[in-house]
Amino acid sequence: MREATFAEIKAIARRHLVDHGPEGVSLRAIAREMGMTAPALYRYFSSLNDLLLSLQADLFAELSAHITDASAQVPDDDVDGRVLTSLRAFRSWARTNRAEFALLFGPRGPHHLSGPHEGVALREGQRFAATFLTLFDRLLAEDRVPLPDSASFSPELRRQLDLFAECAGFGGENATEGALRVLTACWVRLYGLVCMEVFQNMAFAVDDMEPLFEAELRDLLTSIGVRYRPPGR
Repeated sequence: MREATFAEIKAIARRHLVDHGPEGVSLRAIAREMGMTAPALYRYFSSLNDLLLSLQADLFAELSAHITDASAQVPDDDVDGRVLTSLRAFRSWARTNRAEFALLFGPRGPHHLSGPHEGVALREGQRFAATFLTLFDRLLAEDRVPLPDSASFSPELRRQLDLFAECAGFGGENATEGALRVLTACWVRLYGLVCMEVFQNMAFAVDDMEPLFEAELRDLLTSIGVRYRPPGR
């Protein structure tokens, strides 16, 4: 019964998120819909922030499963195909779940603060990151990724790369400073393009992001030694 109530609370919270955005989610509105008092919800979540952290964990798990399921349709020895499929799956989930994407990857707000569910949200976030990191590590192991000379990196950049690796859960012998620099550059490029589509930042000038996404994807993958294939190939 308790688990069913947890699930119902989060299902309603997600619906309110889709309808009204993160700012439109409130314990009072959820309690009213469930026929409960707002204080009664505190038996399940210590705060609205904690509820949103728990929802974030669920969404990261859903996104990870979406990418993993898509990648599994490609033979394991076709790493190029799996990289392509995974990146396109990330975009497809974001386009289908714009409000949820905004909660996970949008501007930092009150729902990004700490709470009892922060640990599980971080773990699920790292599992999402692993869907890409595992493939990137395979490319590094095959010596396919041109790496920059880290001797020119400033101490400040090195510190930021270390923080990025720690947050993403990326380690091991292949996680050199040069590899981390390439990884962050790839993520910034992919994330930036998907964000611009999800938040419609290019709508004033571009009415179809697909050709631009595929062109950028081709350039990005070429830079890390992955052979590009058009969709459906």
